Amino acid sequence: MVKLRLKRCGRKQRAIYRIVAMDVRSRREGRDFRKVGFYDPIKNQTYLNVPLILYLLEKGAQPTGTVHDISKKAEVFKELRINQTK
Repeated sequence: MVKLRLKRCGRKQRAIYRIVAMDVRSRREGRDFRKVGFYDPIKNQTYLNVPLILYLLEKGAQPTGTVHDISKKAEVFKELRINQTK
């Protein structure tokens, strides 16, 4: 099963997270399938590749709780519903 989850990057006490598609069984810093964005909690910046996220969600990928909240703030799920009604 594929999950959209956070992968920690950056240095000590200055974490930056990549949002990646990974197998459920891999560890947090393990190998990812695709990089779909990043999240910087210190500067509160987010970049999401929305078309790729929508594609992965349609194929059955499950977001973790934190990635779900980040995507919800960026209104990714509204676009998912719009694409499904077409």
